[in-house]
Amino acid sequence: MDDSFKYQALRKALVAEIKKKGIKSIAVLQAIEKVPRHLFFNRSFLNSAYEDRAFKIGEGQTISQPFTVAYQSELLDVRKGDTVFEVGTGSGYQSAVLSALGAKVLSIERHKKLSDTAKDLLESLGCNVKCFYGDGYKGLPMFAPFDRIIVTAAAPYIPEDLLNQLKPNGILVIPEGSGTTQIMKRIRKTAEGKFTTEEFGNFAFVPMLKSTDWDTKNH
Repeated sequence: MDDSFKYQALRKALVAEIKKKGIKSIAVLQAIEKVPRHLFFNRSFLNSAYEDRAFKIGEGQTISQPFTVAYQSELLDVRKGDTVFEVGTGSGYQSAVLSALGAKVLSIERHKKLSDTAKDLLESLGCNVKCFYGDGYKGLPMFAPFDRIIVTAAAPYIPEDLLNQLKPNGILVIPEGSGTTQIMKRIRKTAEGKFTTEEFGNFAFVPMLKSTDWDTKNH
């Protein structure tokens, strides 16, 4: 894997940029600096790898803007050793950042091609990530409960299965909304099993495929 001084310097510049935009967590900034984002890009587009913007990766999906990856990761408040369930593997970049934060990551993706590609890349990088192909709305009940859950696509509603698979004192970070923009939400589950919700402004994500649509296309 080629990670030259050029790319390392570009990552440092990217970290400085997202820090200016408001990312405060030292752990998150260090994780962004550690993960070679260019390896998640097609070689034809390497010059765009360290721009702070989303980029198309095929199958109608994108690799998220680095600021957004950092923002969600900061809201998630990952502790080393946490088990994190990610809905929407995509390129695998967010998974790699979570792994760099010390998490044990289980990630699900509804596009088989993306899931397979991300799995191979993450394994080659030595990331602590297990990839699954399936319906994110249903979660991964056989591996639940989770310390943290992160959704990296626009959810039209909060899936009840994901809430049920969150540990007491766990956190779910999810962009909710069916329009062109969504509201980033952080949902905490109390020790008694109740939920509190905080909102953190508008973001734009590709849609999270509805469960019924996934079933129609894959069965």
